[in-house]
Amino acid sequence: MKALIADDSLVMRRLLQATLEGWGFDVVCASDGAEALAFLQASDPPRLAILDWIMPVFTGPEVCRLVRQKKDPEYTYLILLTSKSQREDIVEGLGAGADDYVVKPFDKHELEVRLRAGRRILDLQIELVAAQEALREQATKDSLTGCWNRRLIIEILERETERARRDNRHVGLVMLDLDHFKQVNDTYGHVAGDGALREGVRRIMAQIRSYDAIGRYGGEEFLVVLSGCDELCVMSHAERLRHVMEKAPMVLDGREIHLTASFGATSAAPGSEITPDVILRAADEALLTAKRNGRNRVVFQLPEKLGSSRV
Repeated sequence: MKALIADDSLVMRRLLQATLEGWGFDVVCASDGAEALAFLQASDPPRLAILDWIMPVFTGPEVCRLVRQKKDPEYTYLILLTSKSQREDIVEGLGAGADDYVVKPFDKHELEVRLRAGRRILDLQIELVAAQEALREQATKDSLTGCWNRRLIIEILERETERARRDNRHVGLVMLDLDHFKQVNDTYGHVAGDGALREGVRRIMAQIRSYDAIGRYGGEEFLVVLSGCDELCVMSHAERLRHVMEKAPMVLDGREIHLTASFGATSAAPGSEITPDVILRAADEALLTAKRNGRNRVVFQLPEKLGSSRV
């Protein structure tokens, strides 16, 4: 773990540095409050710091206060090193944002115990962040394929539709369905079917732009939201996705499975008042037409002209 020592005394810095390095810390040193603050506000800051109370530029409590004002999501454990031992002084330091304090001259064993307590808190914070991220993943991602789940991809479509209306631009949508997917499950088993879904999503994610989005709409159906795409753009993207699905077999458990997909594409024009529901219906109708016409093809449907699809 990286630790910061901030003290204007060279002797104290070296003493603390040798002590902490002996306990396995990766130590950086600062000789005044400004340098300490720069370390703590860097892109990869130390998560534990020992700050002398009296330093040039900024005092230890001032550094604590400035660090806490930033409200960094990753916590920094701050220990004040001070010759002040009056209760009101300690209250002042803790009130500025310090987590603990050590009185000079410090006792090595006491400092080790306080640092151990700081490491425990930081480890717990890391675990908490990891747990929150896991919950976020569960709430927003499809557990099988790793793409967005139904709720999130619909939210993304709603957001992109509103942005398109506000910025006077197109928004495109592609709905795709893996062809004869039930036969894959019936012939090779559900494990192979799950692998086919994952591989299909992997291929699509490798083709779409970083600011586009793919989500599982249900079963073997997926939505791809294409920002700023008119009819020509949507058809081009959908055709590329169709090609990448059919061009090479999927190798699952040592077996080659040839799988294609059908695509329903649509695009809402700039400034239109078309809702996400209408866009979804247009893509769905286009997809149904693609299936009726033999599958493994792209069909485009204008959302304002439901019932007149174009291949």
